[in-house]
Amino acid sequence: MAQPDNKKFFENLTGAGKAIAVLTSGGDAQGMNAAVRAVVRMGIYVGAKVYFIHEGYQGMVDGGDNIKEATWESVSSMLQVGGTVIGSARCKEFRTHEGRLKAAHNLVQRGITNLCVIGGDGSLTGANLFREEWSGLLAELVQQGLIEEDAVQRYSALHIVGMVGSIDNDFCGTDMTIGTDSALHRIIEVVDAIMTTAQSHQRTFVLEVMGRHCGYLALVSALACGADWVLIPEMPPEDGWEEKMCEKLSANRAGMKRLNIIIVAEGAIDRNNKPITTEHVKDLVVRHLGFDTRVTILGHVQRGGTPSAFDRILASRMGVEAVLALLETTANTAACVVSLCGNQAVRLPLMECVQMTQEVQKAMDEKKFEEAVRLRGRSFENNLRTYKLLAHRKPESELPQSNFNVAVLNVGAPAAGMNAAVRSAVRVGISEGHKMFAINDGFEGFYKGQIREIKWGDVGGWTGQGGSLLGTKRTLPAKHVDKIAEQMRKYNINALLVIGGFEAVECLLQLYDARATCEEFCIPMCMLPATISNNVPGTDLSIGADTALNAIVETCDRIKQSASGTKRRVFIIETMGGYCGYLASVGGLAAGADAAYIYEEPFDIRDLQSNVEHLTEKMKTSIQRGLVLRNENSNENYTTDFIYQLYSEEGRGVFDCRKNVLGHMQQGGAPSPFDRNFGTKISAKAMQWISKKLKESYRQGRVFANTEDSACLLGMRRRALVFQPVVQLKEETDFVHRIPKEQWWLKLRPLMKILAKYKTSYDVSDSGQLEHVVCNRTKESDTSSAI
Repeated sequence: MAQPDNKKFFENLTGAGKAIAVLTSGGDAQGMNAAVRAVVRMGIYVGAKVYFIHEGYQGMVDGGDNIKEATWESVSSMLQVGGTVIGSARCKEFRTHEGRLKAAHNLVQRGITNLCVIGGDGSLTGANLFREEWSGLLAELVQQGLIEEDAVQRYSALHIVGMVGSIDNDFCGTDMTIGTDSALHRIIEVVDAIMTTAQSHQRTFVLEVMGRHCGYLALVSALACGADWVLIPEMPPEDGWEEKMCEKLSANRAGMKRLNIIIVAEGAIDRNNKPITTEHVKDLVVRHLGFDTRVTILGHVQRGGTPSAFDRILASRMGVEAVLALLETTANTAACVVSLCGNQAVRLPLMECVQMTQEVQKAMDEKKFEEAVRLRGRSFENNLRTYKLLAHRKPESELPQSNFNVAVLNVGAPAAGMNAAVRSAVRVGISEGHKMFAINDGFEGFYKGQIREIKWGDVGGWTGQGGSLLGTKRTLPAKHVDKIAEQMRKYNINALLVIGGFEAVECLLQLYDARATCEEFCIPMCMLPATISNNVPGTDLSIGADTALNAIVETCDRIKQSASGTKRRVFIIETMGGYCGYLASVGGLAAGADAAYIYEEPFDIRDLQSNVEHLTEKMKTSIQRGLVLRNENSNENYTTDFIYQLYSEEGRGVFDCRKNVLGHMQQGGAPSPFDRNFGTKISAKAMQWISKKLKESYRQGRVFANTEDSACLLGMRRRALVFQPVVQLKEETDFVHRIPKEQWWLKLRPLMKILAKYKTSYDVSDSGQLEHVVCNRTKESDTSSAI
């Protein structure tokens, strides 16, 4: 099939004759193995030789068996493994000129001039120094007679691409580093477990999380669990914080809360740069309040365990991007680092990122804490702003008096993270001076009058709860417009926040149309996407989809492990999603699937036959277990049973088959840290938008808003959170199959196929282009809200 002219495909970027080496350095992080796997397989795919450098820079200096050529099979079964299987070590020798000379000799002997370094700022800084010294090192090797003069010409330039592997998320220029999301999973698992025992005994728990120089883990875990107090190095508490903290804990207990959670980053300091320890915090609480208080230090638990779905996808995307960046380098190309900005991979000059990271520490040392927060980036700033907004209630006397009533409701199927969004909306609304109303059971409850005022304390502890505590139904409002309008008059509802999936889009469109006959609907209305299917138009991501992905990936890991030690086996797994193939495709990428069948990419019997033959060939030569995902509505004839029977028959004598329908387990469970954080932040942004619209549309003693931009969906588009009028989303929506007409994640499907050893075309026209950190920072800061 001819490729469209406006697209750029990587087939013309050949790696033939190139040698790429990959190493992991510094502290380990979950997801590093996924990045190594992606680099190796993409490198081999484009025709390059790929080498492992074991034990980081120490292995590069020592050479020998530490530098080995990688094969396709050598990275099998490592996607789900935590840490780094090629080892990591801190190397004092590489910091010396002699050590780097040995390393250069070892690389030149193997013809390696392309390095992919996965590590923190120290590892990447070392790589850049090595690159700058490269020509001088080669000249020295010639003088010493260790290499021939023609080798200097052949290997004249060393190319470096970095990926940041650090659980602390302490590297400027990227929204998320590899390992951060998995570390948050470990923290939240512990916090959720601790909350049950704390509740039983009315205890206060002080938790120390990692982050010697960066408070990201502490801040986001505090946001994700609704902690009472958080202490981070970038923004030390004001003088007199001890009394304020105790007052807050006491007030929460007086409000019938049976527990308190305080989260402390290991590098937490006060305004005089003195450390604040967990023991100090515990002593304060015991001395001032007499509460039963316990300390828990999480330590290296945060580094361990399997990587989350987010980290596997992030690392796989970054690994492929790193290889593409190396293929495109010239002798004058500066070392770059592959980063994540919003939902897009970008390339940034390595040393610009390192310098900005060092500037953060400098600002903290000089007690310029506001500057330190700003330098951390928009994601960090936004997290801090949202936490302050939700955790600290202003006295009634300080609240603005808006006299507006805002109602919030859930629509459609339940999705993990809905409750975090409701909590955020209620608390931000109250902070803005509004009276907040909760509507139970969606629009069905609305027309039946199941409406009540909801207070600040009513939503305490909601963040970590799965499902929908308000109750949710699929009922659409069109048939009940008059009754709903009557309830809106009765409670004087001035604005509406709808949290839900595809049904919520349909509901908002129906309410917009009802404005022609009912003035009650001429009010600001905002919708937040919340569905595990991620099939809402106008947004790249939906609340709940990350939790469902993690459920799929964890189950796939267990299913594959069940065949460990047995004969060769292929598993056929059915996922939810309606007609949207997001869960099957992205879940397949995260779980290392061999194929994923979806409605958006039609397939026939020839494709199925080709997949079976491809898998049979792989089974004969290398892998022991195969994984095939199928979206529930991918094809009405090629059902899960049909595919299972086809694979069983065609694979007879080579492998046997098992099938598994995951069902509603994808919809249940506690929300992931990502979904808690995403739901909390977009809900806060939506309420601020509603407040703005209420002020703009308030005239002559009433609210009247009937323009298109007063009924919006708030969604993430590439790098930014954008308010889009729902009426304008009609044209980009397939209402029959309940999916958007264009979906960004379809570009990830070739990536899954490449990593599964299929020959395919990969569109790189949207791949990361080299940008500058400072420009990127200021350009995005006001418009975007990263996860």
